[in-house]
Amino acid sequence: MTGGSAGRASRAVARARRSGSATLAAAVRRAGDEGGRVHPGLRLATAYTWRLMVIGVAVYLAFSVLGQFEFVAVAVFLALVATALLRPLADLLARVLPRPLAVALAVFGTLFVVMGLLALVGNAAAAEAGRLVGELRGGIGRIERWLEGPPFHVRRGVLSGTHDKVAAFASRHRATLISRALSSAGRVVEAGTALFLALFCSVFFIHSGDRMWRWFRGQLPERARSPWDRAARAAWTTFAGYTRGIIVVAASNAALVGIVLSLLRVPLALPLTLLVFFATFVPLIGSPIALAVATVVALAGRGPAIAAAVLLLIVAAGQFEGHVLHPLVMSWAVRLHPVVVAISVIAGSIVAGVIGAVVAVPMVSVAWSVTRALRRRPPDEG
Repeated sequence: MTGGSAGRASRAVARARRSGSATLAAAVRRAGDEGGRVHPGLRLATAYTWRLMVIGVAVYLAFSVLGQFEFVAVAVFLALVATALLRPLADLLARVLPRPLAVALAVFGTLFVVMGLLALVGNAAAAEAGRLVGELRGGIGRIERWLEGPPFHVRRGVLSGTHDKVAAFASRHRATLISRALSSAGRVVEAGTALFLALFCSVFFIHSGDRMWRWFRGQLPERARSPWDRAARAAWTTFAGYTRGIIVVAASNAALVGIVLSLLRVPLALPLTLLVFFATFVPLIGSPIALAVATVVALAGRGPAIAAAVLLLIVAAGQFEGHVLHPLVMSWAVRLHPVVVAISVIAGSIVAGVIGAVVAVPMVSVAWSVTRALRRRPPDEG
């Protein structure tokens, strides 16, 4: 090594030490030892790159393991959602009732109400089924005549040919369709098992979740208990806030849509309202998809004018949800940029379908809140 390069390396090491970057100092020292052939910034980037690759592999393996226990993970997630929603109610009832009775009343009373609402929606859909079939048949004819006119000018043979192709496809692939239906029935059984496990876990989480966490914290080393406790409290606060906020947003959005669909006399207004409620749990894209389904039903059952009104409802509801409901209800619990939300939803849907799209935003929100909590200095350390 020449005297000039050694002097430059020693001066760089001194500057790095004064700036407090021990990693950069070590990188510069190694670069000087090799005669300055590798830039210190490149060495530092390489050091961080392989560490990030290790973290990425670990995260991938973790998600792969969770994928093998998909229904267990979904059940635990649903149990946490139920705990976030029903724990305040159980605590309120526990002021006048024994704790086990308060938990049972909160959980099973809410379950009874939800099942009653689903039964009401099913009865409404069954009552309108006969009339809806006739309206849809006439609506399909109206749609065909509409497409044959300006500005589309679709030839009549194209539409009738489409009907024939669909019928031929169904007849040729009948066995495949039946096997898929049977496999779907098996998925329904698995989903029922997951729901039962979620109900079982939620009862214990609501009743004694704090004691379960204290037991887990007691198994950790003494020095690790405080960071884990801060991270867990931040994660639960964010998750519970997100869950309660998204319920408020979904209920408000569904109520607005239900009122408008009822006033426009769109068929299946109540089931469509329920669809909008559940679709809101997928941020940004859920509500437009559900309202697009409502637009198709309105087009078939009520004609282009009512469908155009429902289409305007999609725009108005999207603006109301994005600029009023979400900032008003969710800002105190979730602080994510809309770009991060959009990327999270799309990435979650690619990884795990609809389930991934639903859980992506709360997971990212929890991870960000945990990171912020661990960065802050604990109060006892000044």
